[in-house]
Amino acid sequence: MAAKERKLMTFAYLGEGWAPCGQLTMTEQGSELLASRFAYGLNYLSRPDALEVDPVSLPVRGPQSVRGKLLLPAHNLVSFGGIRDAAPDSWGRRVIEAKLKVPANSLPESQYLLHAGSERVGALDIRATISDRPSDGTGGVHALTYLVEAAERIEAGEGVPSHLEFIFTAGTALGGARPKASVRDDDGTLWLAKFQSKHDAFDVPAVECASLVLAREAGLSVPPVTTRTLADRRVMLIRRFDRDWETKGELPIATTDLMCPAANGLSERRMGFVSGLTLVGCDETESRTKSYADLAAAVRRYCHPSVIRADNEELFKRMIFNIFVSNDDDHLRNHGFLWDPRLPGWRLSPLYDVLPRPSLASERFLHLGIGPQGRLATLDNALEGHPMFSLSRARAGELMAEVWRVVRQWQVSFECTGVSSGDMTKIAPAFRHLDDISTASTRTLPSRSSGNSPPAETA
Repeated sequence: MAAKERKLMTFAYLGEGWAPCGQLTMTEQGSELLASRFAYGLNYLSRPDALEVDPVSLPVRGPQSVRGKLLLPAHNLVSFGGIRDAAPDSWGRRVIEAKLKVPANSLPESQYLLHAGSERVGALDIRATISDRPSDGTGGVHALTYLVEAAERIEAGEGVPSHLEFIFTAGTALGGARPKASVRDDDGTLWLAKFQSKHDAFDVPAVECASLVLAREAGLSVPPVTTRTLADRRVMLIRRFDRDWETKGELPIATTDLMCPAANGLSERRMGFVSGLTLVGCDETESRTKSYADLAAAVRRYCHPSVIRADNEELFKRMIFNIFVSNDDDHLRNHGFLWDPRLPGWRLSPLYDVLPRPSLASERFLHLGIGPQGRLATLDNALEGHPMFSLSRARAGELMAEVWRVVRQWQVSFECTGVSSGDMTKIAPAFRHLDDISTASTRTLPSRSSGNSPPAETA
C-alpha cells in the first residue's frame, strides 16, 4: 500500500472565535502515521494573542522564528504532541468507529482527527479545509440517559439506533478508555460525564468523584465534581477546566476566577491544553520510562515563571496523594497543562483521572518514577527526590504531612460524598497507612504546623 499525504487545516480559538492558524500535513500508509509537518499561517503569527499549537515542537515565541518554515515534530516523533492531544483517545476512537461502522484501529489518524468534532479538549480544531465550519458536539444534561444507553451499546460492540446517535457528536472528542461524553448544564457550563463500565468491580463514578473531593480537601487543585444517579446507573460529572467564562469583550485579569459559573453577560472561552506527554516530549511507549522529575523539569522549562514554584509543589503533592491512594494510572496523559490567559502562559492544569486501585501487595509502584528507587511507591523514595521539585527536605515533609492528615480520614470523606459501605470495603486495600510506606526518620521530619513533632500522627 502506497503512502499518502493528507493536508488538514488547524484552527485555534482566540478570544471569542476561531482563527485558522496553520496547515498540518500527515503522511499515512493505511492506518499507520509515518510523518507529520506543520506550517503556521503568516497572518496568525502576526496576532499578539497567537496560541502555540505545541509549546515543544511549535513555539510561536522565543529566539527562533517559525515564520515561513515547515516544521517537524521534536525528538524524532511522527506526530506533534499538541495535535495528538487534540485527537480522540481510546474511548473517542471507539465512538468514531461505531459511527462509521469500521473495525477497531482501522482508520488513518487524519480521519480520527477530522471526526472528533469541535468540542475536543483544549483550544484547537482540525478541519478538512479552511472554509469548513465548526461542529456542535454537546447537548444538555437531560440527554444523559440516552448517552449512557448509547455508551453501553458501543462498549458491548452493538449497533447504535438512530435515537441514540447523539453520542456520535458528544463522545467522539474525548480521551481515556472509560465511556464518557460532554454535556452542558442548564446554565450552559460544559461538563465531562463519565459513565459506569460493564467491567467495573465497584461504583467507579462514585469512587472517582470521592477521590477528587478528597484530593481537594488535601489542598490540591480540583475542578468542580459531582455525581448523578439515573435509575440504577451512576454518572460522574467533572467540569471541563479547559473552558472559562469571562465578561464579553474583556480579557481576564489576575483576580478572575476561571471556574466561575456561566451567567448573563459572560462569554465562554477556550484555554489551550497539552498533556504531560507533550510537554515531556515523548510518546506513549516511553511514558513508563519517565518520572515526576521529568514533569517538574518541563514545568521549569515551559510554564510561566510566576507559577513554577507553586506548580512544582502541587505536582509533588499529587505524587504523594497517588502514593497514599494507590493511583497507579498516573501516566503522562493524566497530567495536563493549560494556557492561562491571565498570565499569559502555560501552567499545571487541575487534577483529573484519579482512582484508587485496591491491592494486597506490600510493595506498590506508580506508573511514573518517584525518586532514586524508581517507581517504588514509598514516602522515603519521594522524599529523596525532593530537589527535583526545587523543594527543601523540610518543605517536602510538610507537604507529605498535609496530604496524610486528610487521607487518613478517607472513610469519613467518602461516606459524605455518597460512596456505599460495600464499595468502601472493596477499595479499602488501596489506601495505605503512613507506617507502611515510610521509615521512622521520614515520619519524624519537622513540620511547620507542629513544631518538632512528626508530620502527622499515626492512627
